[in-house]
Amino acid sequence: MPGPGARTYLKALAAGAVLCIGGPMLVNYVTPTEEEIFKKYNPELQKRALETREQRQQEFDDFVMKLKEASKSNKPIWGQLKEIERKEAQERSQRSRDEQASLEAEAKKRRAEIRSSA
Repeated sequence: MPGPGARTYLKALAAGAVLCIGGPMLVNYVTPTEEEIFKKYNPELQKRALETREQRQQEFDDFVMKLKEASKSNKPIWGQLKEIERKEAQERSQRSRDEQASLEAEAKKRRAEIRSSA
C-alpha cells in the first residue's frame, strides 16, 4: 500500500494557502472602516462623536504615555499601572482636600468681614 502521492501534497498545500491567505483577506474585505461605520451613525451621534473626539484622543494619548512610562521599569506592567493609578488617586484626593481647605478659609474670611461690618 503506497503512501500519499505528490498530488495529495499539492492539494493540501493549496488548501492551506487558501485558508491562510484567503481567510484574513476575506476578513479585511468584509470589515467596515471607521469612516463607513461613522457614516451609518445618525446625525446626532455623528455630532456628539465629533465633539468628544479630541477628549477621547487625549485620554488615549495619556494612557499610552502611562504604558510607556510603566514599561521602562523591570516590574510587571500591571503592577506599575496600579502604582501609577494609586499615585494619581492620592494626588486627586490631596487636591480635593486643598480645595476644601481653601473654601473653608474663604468662608471664615467672609464671616469675619460680615461680623466686622455689622
